[in-house]
Amino acid sequence: VKNRSSGPVRHQETVSTNVARVLVCLEEVGAEYELVPVDMTTGEHKSPAHVACNPFGQVPAFQDGDLILFGEIKTNNNLAHFLLGLIILLTIRTCSVNLTSEGLGGLGEIKTTESRAISRYILRKGGSDLLRDSNLSESAMVDVWLEVESGHFTSAMSPIIFQCFVVPNFLRGQTNSEIVEENLVKLKTCLEVYEARLSKSKYLAGDFVSLTDISHFPGAYFLLRGSHASVLDAYPNAKRWIAEVMNRPSVKKVSELMKMPSA
Repeated sequence: VKNRSSGPVRHQETVSTNVARVLVCLEEVGAEYELVPVDMTTGEHKSPAHVACNPFGQVPAFQDGDLILFGEIKTNNNLAHFLLGLIILLTIRTCSVNLTSEGLGGLGEIKTTESRAISRYILRKGGSDLLRDSNLSESAMVDVWLEVESGHFTSAMSPIIFQCFVVPNFLRGQTNSEIVEENLVKLKTCLEVYEARLSKSKYLAGDFVSLTDISHFPGAYFLLRGSHASVLDAYPNAKRWIAEVMNRPSVKKVSELMKMPSA
């Protein structure tokens, strides 16, 4: 798993929420990449080659040369997060992504398994302004709201996605409505904050689109396709903002990799 100078860069899996976040950033900077299957049903994710990229044998993982950055993803529901990492559309089969570094000026020497860290790295190497690195205060706001996305929006959406999409479609089980309702309350609390914020600014970090906004795409994708999409009706500013995020060309392209049955 190396950069273009000595072979392709490899990134694990395609359509889990965390991988989708990374793919959108790759699309934003115009990186070329190739999807390569990794079959979890045969334990390929636990193979020495994969574990060399991700010591936990999970996804995603990203490597560029011999410098390693590693971040363990923490959620309120470890089981939900682990299984979400296994989702591939209509199958229990995952994919990795072979990347070429054209347009990125060479990806350097790095490996990380945390999707937001990977995203930041790609955007910086690709020269994107989605991190607002040239402005200290704006960059700080991007960081703040990215933490909010992870700790409030996505932490509420992950159990909902698991119960409404993964359990019935992949585990052939029954959705636990109590868990769904509990997390819908958390989601609404988050959306109330977003509604107030977005009444004052066009995007979460300010009047500029940033990684903070597009990082919401994976969770928003499933929210809009589930039976609870109407929750957004009570938050018109948040609904407008999500619609704008979903209309970005990068998001539209990655959305095609995430199609699954409606909940």
